[in-house]
Amino acid sequence: MPPGKNGKVTQPKTVLVVDDEPDIRDSLRDALEDEGYRVAVARNGKEALETLPTLEEPVAIILDIIMPVMSGTEFYAAIQADPRLAKTPVVISTSDASRAPNGVLIMKKPVDLERLLDTVASLF
Repeated sequence: MPPGKNGKVTQPKTVLVVDDEPDIRDSLRDALEDEGYRVAVARNGKEALETLPTLEEPVAIILDIIMPVMSGTEFYAAIQADPRLAKTPVVISTSDASRAPNGVLIMKKPVDLERLLDTVASLF
């Protein structure tokens, strides 16, 4: 486990990156792993729904909206309908913020990586 700011071991935190673009998934995974997060990736909302219950908590999600199979909007609605998943923090990463659900933190693509890392850190 990575040490915390006070030198004590902290609980590892997991981030689920959900994006249909392989380059974006890989870049975000690499950057988050460099920061000490455990990272899982999914290519669409359906894969994310299958992956999410298998992850160790605490978990945060970086979610694209426009994806095949199951969109980010459909995925978000599904986790909001599940009391076990509804409190999972989500950051929407999208080029079309008009499609994002109301009340969710949005980061417009292309994402400022430093800002995204700061935002993810604030979720835990």
